Amino acid sequence: MNKRAALRFEKVFPVILSTDEFGECNAMARNISAGGILIEMNDPFPLGTTVRVHFFMADSQATIIARGEVKNHYFLNFNDAGGQRSLTGLAIRFSEFEAESGEMLGLGLTRMRILH
Repeated sequence: MNKRAALRFEKVFPVILSTDEFGECNAMARNISAGGILIEMNDPFPLGTTVRVHFFMADSQATIIARGEVKNHYFLNFNDAGGQRSLTGLAIRFSEFEAESGEMLGLGLTRMRILH
């Protein structure tokens, strides 16, 4: 049984992460929902780190900025078209959105749902 409160979309896209403790870095998102995001990173931030996630919605130039907390670390092994792969990453639970970002994310996820 899936206990998720929000529908999760498997979508790979670039993000910028920023923290007070570790500065700013580029990373790749692997999936997203209204409640959080899975980020691929070689050196994940520690659990409990407060993070700002900056990204663009498809077909838009508007930046979405979400605040959240690192809740989990991941190490995944999988096969894709390029053969065997592995990745490390972290899961961030969103706590709030800056300005109108939450509204824009909702609209973007609705568009993804239609395309998915």
